[in-house]
Amino acid sequence: MNILGVSALYHDSAACLVRDGEIVAAAQEERFSRKKHDAGVPKYAMAYCLSEGKVGPSDIDMVVFYDKPITKLTRLLSTYIAVAPRGLKSFLMAVPVWLKDKAWVAAQIEKSLRDLGYKNPKEFLFAEHHYSHAASAFFPSPYNEAAVITVDGVGEWTTTSVGVGEKNKLELLLEQRFPHSLGLLYSAFTYFTGFKVNSGEYKLMGLAPYGEPKYVDKIKDHLLHIREDGSYRLDLSYFGYLDDLKMTNEKFADLFGGPARKPESDLTRREMDLARSIQAVTEEIMLKLARFARASTGKKHLCLAGGVALNCVANGKIVREKIFDDVWIQPAAGDAGGAMGAALFAWHSVLQKPRESDDKHDKVRGSFLGPKWPRDLTKEFLDKNGYPYETPSVEERDKIIAQIVAQEKVVGLCQGRMEFGPRALGGRSIIADARSIKMQSYLNLATKFRESFRPFAPIVLKEDAEQYFEVVRESPYMLLVDQVKPERLIRQQVDPNTNLKDWVNQPRSDVPAITHVDYSARIQTVDPTRNPRLYSILTEFKKLTGYGILVNTSFNVRSEPIVCTPEDAYRCFMRTGIDVLVLDDFLVYKDKQPKWEETSNWRDEFGLD
Repeated sequence: MNILGVSALYHDSAACLVRDGEIVAAAQEERFSRKKHDAGVPKYAMAYCLSEGKVGPSDIDMVVFYDKPITKLTRLLSTYIAVAPRGLKSFLMAVPVWLKDKAWVAAQIEKSLRDLGYKNPKEFLFAEHHYSHAASAFFPSPYNEAAVITVDGVGEWTTTSVGVGEKNKLELLLEQRFPHSLGLLYSAFTYFTGFKVNSGEYKLMGLAPYGEPKYVDKIKDHLLHIREDGSYRLDLSYFGYLDDLKMTNEKFADLFGGPARKPESDLTRREMDLARSIQAVTEEIMLKLARFARASTGKKHLCLAGGVALNCVANGKIVREKIFDDVWIQPAAGDAGGAMGAALFAWHSVLQKPRESDDKHDKVRGSFLGPKWPRDLTKEFLDKNGYPYETPSVEERDKIIAQIVAQEKVVGLCQGRMEFGPRALGGRSIIADARSIKMQSYLNLATKFRESFRPFAPIVLKEDAEQYFEVVRESPYMLLVDQVKPERLIRQQVDPNTNLKDWVNQPRSDVPAITHVDYSARIQTVDPTRNPRLYSILTEFKKLTGYGILVNTSFNVRSEPIVCTPEDAYRCFMRTGIDVLVLDDFLVYKDKQPKWEETSNWRDEFGLD
């Protein structure tokens, strides 16, 4: 039975194919359209999933959309009525789009499928937004039983839920409702500090360690009241998302000493302190929610999803507090993952199909659910364009890659199936030497073209994680932050007035490229089962250097989606400071390529000869 899950029309549209309960394929639309956070009907992602599953034109049994548009429209209209006559401008912008577009999502999806040569599905269902999130977290998890927490901006009405899963049963027990939302609160600070809502939250989290939590009391005294069970209530007079086109208003600005930072302007101490403060409040709420979920469900395992579940610092705090025996977080925790949850909801909750887990192995196969390019097509692309390459033997390939990285060069990996979710886990990654003092700034400015303060994540051999980090022993999806072990640290006394660039470049451990200013790191552990190729590269690097750890960042530049095809990868490779491109079996060296007009020699500027 072929079930196609779809998320669309808000941000991060995606599709997922589930056949007889098995996840066959999943991908975000942005990877194909090359439009960051693409919100359109995921025509290309659907086409890929159906092709990967070899689904015939008449063989789509069910399409399931990840939320209920009419319920969401009811919430939208109810909100405008409640704040009228304020919000007229927002109303006139939003409602016509709904009546023309979002209310008819089933018809749009079916038309896209017909355009692709498929007949209408035998059945079309709608799942509740937070149930889709919860299903994406629990059903693919390793656990037979677990508590489930979902937290995001807003679905139909729900913004936070606590539930419980047992085998093929999933129930949401309690919910927090709009307009009170932890996700929207965090996004309000994202907006106020000059970053883009629904994409800049990562930046706010990365900026937080540079600041002090000096605004925590002000946030808790004025913006929200937090209860012991993790529920909360916002003072809505400080926010603009009910009746305006902005997240915050003048009252919010007055509370924090002036207007919002203009995007791309210099970051000040205020933005750093605001980031640290809202991060601290977020962690407090998430910890209270986790404790409440443990006490109210009695389950020893926890599953997390929703956009706030991508806050890996808060996730790491939950793990370190040992509230649960184990925690599993959906790798595509945001709206994209709702497509997977919707399909699994249909299989297990609607059709009542059984589900068994062993408390050890999840069902997302390392999150490598996207396309893999055939060798002959990759070779054809390189030959047709006259791009020189080498094809070493399988035995030598990963040794060569390790040697290149050990020479303080940067390698782009486009190999195997593409990852589903926002993290690059070795399929579409840029890797470099974590021991390099200059590598963080070099990668940020010369390869990623992004803000210099943003940290990079380590990939580490699973068996070596305890040599570098305090608590985390397994984190295959780069969703947990932990502290670097004290014995590896180089403690620094930093003047609060230190220039941000100088602060970033100070070595803080013997693996400085992955050690953030608070001596933390967002960890990805690598094992030979989920990711044999990346494991092999790390193993070879350890033989050379004694270090089973590297820098890993997504293979893209700022404001562009992660690369999907060999062509995407080559274009990014030639436009940036990446030295060597790996296209599965093919090694492509920058210094041997035909002239590319946009290529610049970044290595001289950073002294990486």
